[in-house]
Amino acid sequence: MTSLQRKMRLALLSSLIIGAAPQQRPQQRPLQGAPAGTAPAPSTTPSAQPPASAASIAQQGEAAILNRDAWLYKGSDITPDAEWKFGTLKNGLRYAVRKNGVPPGQIAVRVRMDVGSLYETDPERGYAHMIEHLSFRGSQYVPDGEAKRIWQRMGTTFGSDTNAQTTTTQTVYKLDLPSATAAGIDESLKILSGMVSRPNITQTALGAERPAVLAEQREAPGPQVRFIDALNATFFAGQPLADRSPIGHVKELEAATAQSVKAFHDRWYRPERAVVVVAGDFDPAQLEAMVAKNFGDWRGIGDAPKDPDFGKPDPKQSTTKAVVEPGIPTRIEMAVLRPWQYNDDTVIFNQKRLVDFLGLAIINRRLETRARSGGSYIAAAVRLDDPSRSANGTFVTVLPVGNAWEPALKDVRAVIADAQKTAPTKAEIDRELAEQRVQFRTQVDTYRAEAGAKEADDMVQAVDIRETTTSPAVIQKVFEDAVAKGFFAPDKILASTQRLFQGTPPRALISTPVAEQGIEASLANALKADVKGLAKRKRQGSVSFDQLPKLGPAATIASNTPIKPFDMQEYTLSNGVRVLVYPTTSEDSRVYVRVRFGHGYNALPADKESPAWAADLALTAGGIGKLNQGDLDALTTGRRIGLDFGVDEDAFTYNALTSPTDLGDQLKLMAAALSAPRWDPAPVLRARSVAVSAFPGYNSSPDGVLQRDLERLLHDGDPRWGTPSQAAIEGTTPAAFRALWEPLLKTGPVEVMVFGDIKAEAAIAAVQSTLGALPPRPATATFVAPPVRFPAHDTTPVVRTHDGPANQAAAVIAWPTGSGVDGLTEARRLDVLAAIFSDRLFDRLRSQAGASYSPNVSSNWPVGQPGGGRIVAIGQVAPTNVPLFFKLSREIAAELVAKPVDEDELKRTIGPMQQAIMRQSTGNQFWMNQLDGAVYDPARIVALTHLYSDISTMTAAQLQETAAKYLRPERDWTMQVVPKAK
Repeated sequence: MTSLQRKMRLALLSSLIIGAAPQQRPQQRPLQGAPAGTAPAPSTTPSAQPPASAASIAQQGEAAILNRDAWLYKGSDITPDAEWKFGTLKNGLRYAVRKNGVPPGQIAVRVRMDVGSLYETDPERGYAHMIEHLSFRGSQYVPDGEAKRIWQRMGTTFGSDTNAQTTTTQTVYKLDLPSATAAGIDESLKILSGMVSRPNITQTALGAERPAVLAEQREAPGPQVRFIDALNATFFAGQPLADRSPIGHVKELEAATAQSVKAFHDRWYRPERAVVVVAGDFDPAQLEAMVAKNFGDWRGIGDAPKDPDFGKPDPKQSTTKAVVEPGIPTRIEMAVLRPWQYNDDTVIFNQKRLVDFLGLAIINRRLETRARSGGSYIAAAVRLDDPSRSANGTFVTVLPVGNAWEPALKDVRAVIADAQKTAPTKAEIDRELAEQRVQFRTQVDTYRAEAGAKEADDMVQAVDIRETTTSPAVIQKVFEDAVAKGFFAPDKILASTQRLFQGTPPRALISTPVAEQGIEASLANALKADVKGLAKRKRQGSVSFDQLPKLGPAATIASNTPIKPFDMQEYTLSNGVRVLVYPTTSEDSRVYVRVRFGHGYNALPADKESPAWAADLALTAGGIGKLNQGDLDALTTGRRIGLDFGVDEDAFTYNALTSPTDLGDQLKLMAAALSAPRWDPAPVLRARSVAVSAFPGYNSSPDGVLQRDLERLLHDGDPRWGTPSQAAIEGTTPAAFRALWEPLLKTGPVEVMVFGDIKAEAAIAAVQSTLGALPPRPATATFVAPPVRFPAHDTTPVVRTHDGPANQAAAVIAWPTGSGVDGLTEARRLDVLAAIFSDRLFDRLRSQAGASYSPNVSSNWPVGQPGGGRIVAIGQVAPTNVPLFFKLSREIAAELVAKPVDEDELKRTIGPMQQAIMRQSTGNQFWMNQLDGAVYDPARIVALTHLYSDISTMTAAQLQETAAKYLRPERDWTMQVVPKAK
């Protein structure tokens, strides 16, 4: 049955791309553009050598393999995940491969090197990250600067499908290869082997890449970076982690030579320090052979080094530190540290760790309950972590209301002290066990739909933290066994909590917007203050779904229309609610639910600022009927039920991911939220505190200014978009919030979407008795949305300033485009045009000039609004390079108008887009997002049927025509964010 369902899904994917070469296929023919069966395989082999035969690869691979021992599970009694196949090559390299068909045709490759910034000496700070950059720039099998183009020709998107990450303890090279063929996989592994074994570390390459690395460092948000650096210096004083940010120091990076960087590479990049992980839709035996063939001849240079000593927490170090950061709200971080030590990843070790986590979950729920009631802090949390294998620590975060940090710290410490003194109640334990149980059960139920990329990432993470990974069923069994053996008894939770707050004397760092005299001494005294008996536990009463507001009689089905291209059903109910149901088992035990109502941004006030901004934080948190947020949390404990609110272009939304068994109650909750919100004032006041606390951060960097101002500027000052003024936020009251949102919840059409592992009959019956039981919405005159504007052309950029580092700036150039479903074909051309524009800007601004780390160009075409489309280029640069950004952007725009793109560039752009469509369309969220509003606007269904063909049949002439239409110099709008004059 499982195999049959997957074949049905693949048939739907095949029909999604039919059209350019027409074929007869009964019933299902949605999207048009390529031969049936699969996306066209991109060119994958940059070398002139013909691909090796499977037999030859197997023979070469076998000769390189030392053993096939399950090295990950050495010393562990955890039941291994039988899907993973392990082995070790004769040169010491370890590998793990497995079959995974999610999404179909893709493989995920991860090459993990056991080296990060903690392996650097002081003069080498930043080298591990620099080598990551150089490896991608050029290597044994990739000419300098050609890596991006080679990966694009394989159908990958540079930056998402191909990427790398350097941390304190590892460097990981990542590749998600779509439409993987034997030749493509073999060539990819060959390229990756050359990247790690023989990167192009020359003085020329170093000189070309160093500006990009320095740009990445420059563009990091200054206040946050300084705070994290101060945090590490305080918590890990006396250990290497105190000053080992992976990005490094400017001084050492500028002093680096090809010789010194290569020496670091040769010391740590060795096969015995490498792990290759491959998970994907391919025969594991062939994957194993290709790994062995391509990595088997790698040899380390010189003697193998000893691992560095990461040190231990020094109890004699200073315990308190204060920093002043105007760009960060007042914040306190605390830690109790213990030495990190390796533990075999056994069943008993994991069961004891589960006890620790449950005890902290109880504390976190108590802290959240207190914050919701209008306490002295906006948020607070405790957590257990092993940062960079440098310590085992219990960490506490406190975000006070305003700058009143002392009462906030006292209240949080009181909750923790109470947890250390008195055992939790059985009801508290049972509630957290129910939450953990549903998480484990969900992982088991949805395991078949878990992507290969996630499984590869989980394997890499397990190697990094020196633990194992296994199947969800094994993890669930470990948990249930712990429950049966009484691990979670109140006295054991108490003992765990007490132990977790033992270790070094508490260390604390406080950050305040302005300096406070004697604050470090005040903080030290506050950490010693007696808080026993100050915390009062609030007991949660029992609740049931029967306590939700009553609904009316179930609706009847007024009409039922099949959506033939997509095997979906559209229903109209007797109360006017329209429903779109898509039954599919492509994602086991997952049901996506979306309720769209009203008119979204189109219905918000366009002539004045409003409390609309607070809805995300306060609407669902305001409760339903007589139930507050705590009651709703208790109501859904142990269930897969959620309630997320959002504002779309033309509708407001409630969204949830639920299960087939929970669907009925999920819809009942959504119906009650729509019909009977509680309007608790406390969440509005909390949202106001959160929003006000964020304001200092906006001015602290160019990115913060863009986050605050850009959307409103691009909408010509329309208050529906962008961050409201601080005065508007401070003036938001619970009464004003309700006055805006109460009528909005009651007006406009209702559309329900149910996509997933549910039969159509069960889905529509559940909707009939819930959303269908709401009263009919009153008929209204045809809704006319207010216009959406784009700013007028400017001859000089709009200027905003920031208070951050003097070497940071940002530049924006934008052109107006269009909107509406009728123009989606043109919108897709703009998407391709933006990708080409972005690629060229990346090459010239980053790869060649080194002026910006991540310039990008994007296109936005609103489907549900009367205007607002634009193509926007953004780059963070040094202030002196702002003119260069505008110059290069305008040059590229003019080139796209004057000359058609060449065939290679067009294919390199369209290929990854085709692959992205194929991958995304294997999941239900793709279909849900594409068909938003389709029951009221059937043109959206038609537009979806030619999504693929619009991309795949696009020509250079069409792109040139589109560029000429929109990239007009007399219509562009520009902006720059520069440092404030001192």
